[in-house]
Amino acid sequence: MRVLAWAYLLAMFGFILLPVVVLIVFSFQDSRLPVPPFDGPTLRWYAEIIADRALMEALMNSLLVALISSAVALVLGFLAASGLARVLLPGSALIRGVLIAPMTVSYLIIALGLLQMFNAVGLRPSLVATGIGHVVINLPLCFAIIYASMGEHQKNAMRAARDLGAAEWQVLWHVSAPMLLPSLAAAFFLAFTFSWDEFIIAFLLTRFDVTLPVEIWSMLRSGLSPATNAVGSIVFLVSVAIVLVLELTLFRRRGA
Repeated sequence: MRVLAWAYLLAMFGFILLPVVVLIVFSFQDSRLPVPPFDGPTLRWYAEIIADRALMEALMNSLLVALISSAVALVLGFLAASGLARVLLPGSALIRGVLIAPMTVSYLIIALGLLQMFNAVGLRPSLVATGIGHVVINLPLCFAIIYASMGEHQKNAMRAARDLGAAEWQVLWHVSAPMLLPSLAAAFFLAFTFSWDEFIIAFLLTRFDVTLPVEIWSMLRSGLSPATNAVGSIVFLVSVAIVLVLELTLFRRRGA
């Protein structure tokens, strides 16, 4: 049984990771097509994408949108979780359900709804519109992580601080936020990861200033190239690096 379990585990990881491995390997292909036989290795495609001004601008746009939208989603999620944990309102369960509901909705539906709403209010497709869209999809994630981390000891500490005369902002800043720091960091970095490589909302809500996934899609329209493999490898490695940092620092420290 143990042999079968290990075989299943290896097959599962192989099924998941084999396409990524192929992507990374052929990003070092020396010929112009990322297909066998492998001809390399070379770093020419990485040098080419670094020298590509449009690609670097898209990279900076993705970083900017991911940082700002994740920070906004984190603050809003933290405030919503703190409020619902402090006061038991009529229909609190319904409110929590509404806050988490966007997690169950297709990004395409959210993007189309936002596009129509922005057209109605006069907001043209832009990085600002994309950032708002990413707040919409990341706010439920941040709220769910933070609210689930609020145990009775956090709530009791917040009540004690209020009883001792602390203002609400002091309770949130000096008591609640430090106690929930691992959860806040986890929520922020996960939101950043989702925003960093999100395509559908960015595709529909941008026009001239695009994010990196949209720029990669534009590159793919002209056919496969080791350059697209190199960009995809960078996107994948950044996402993996964020998850590894979380696992080796915050999650391990929390478990200890």
